[in-house]
Amino acid sequence: MVNIPEAMPRHELERKLRRSRTVNIVLGAVAVLGLVFGGVQWNEAEQARAGGETGAGAGSAQAAANGASDGGQANNAAPALERRDPADPMAIGDVDAPVVLNEWVDLRCPFCAVFSRDTMPVLIEEYVETGKVRVEFHDVAFFGEESARAAAAARAAGEQGKYVEFVSAVYEAAPESGHPELPVEQLVQLAKQAGVKDLERFRAGIDDPAHRAAVDESTAMAQQLGVSGVPFFVADGKGVSGAQSVDAFRSFLDQALDEAGAKGK
Repeated sequence: MVNIPEAMPRHELERKLRRSRTVNIVLGAVAVLGLVFGGVQWNEAEQARAGGETGAGAGSAQAAANGASDGGQANNAAPALERRDPADPMAIGDVDAPVVLNEWVDLRCPFCAVFSRDTMPVLIEEYVETGKVRVEFHDVAFFGEESARAAAAARAAGEQGKYVEFVSAVYEAAPESGHPELPVEQLVQLAKQAGVKDLERFRAGIDDPAHRAAVDESTAMAQQLGVSGVPFFVADGKGVSGAQSVDAFRSFLDQALDEAGAKGK
């Protein structure tokens, strides 16, 4: 693993996270877990771009991070993570589930693909379908223009109610290692596999400036919160990084559910 410089001073991030309305991410977990368990790191993205990949607009992402606030208040507090919107296409599970598992993903991330293929189906069966956990996705573009394009494509699929299906299709087709290029024609074919009906609308959505702006904003928020690698997860204010085993996530979610139950008493 490559050491990752923090996006802002530790004391400042702690202050921001304490003032968040919904969650209180433990900075030690974010700072440490972001460097372990095989998560793809920011510095690796920078090295990849130095080797020839096109940048993903880090300047605009940083500008969005600098202007982020909690609920529109001019207090520079970190935005709340849990959306709990019943119409949210980037989520699965009961909107009133006791625990929300927030996951940050880059569609070109091989570790995200491993988690999606090996672990997520089990968690959906055991936790989501039983009403215990809701999963909310946060897209990031850590690996240049190709990542931003793929994230925009996922949002375009989400306009037709197929965000999660599209993300799953992308990860099912991912190579065992490395970062797939995901050209437009491949994205269209994956959308077809995911059940997206209006492929022309989907194709137009890939280049929709609103989708690109939303991806930039989401990437900026991740950087603001100190998310340094993907996949990265937060539940009940605790963070964990990497495509860990099913048992590791069972322990993680069971603890979150126990704490959520204790708070509800």
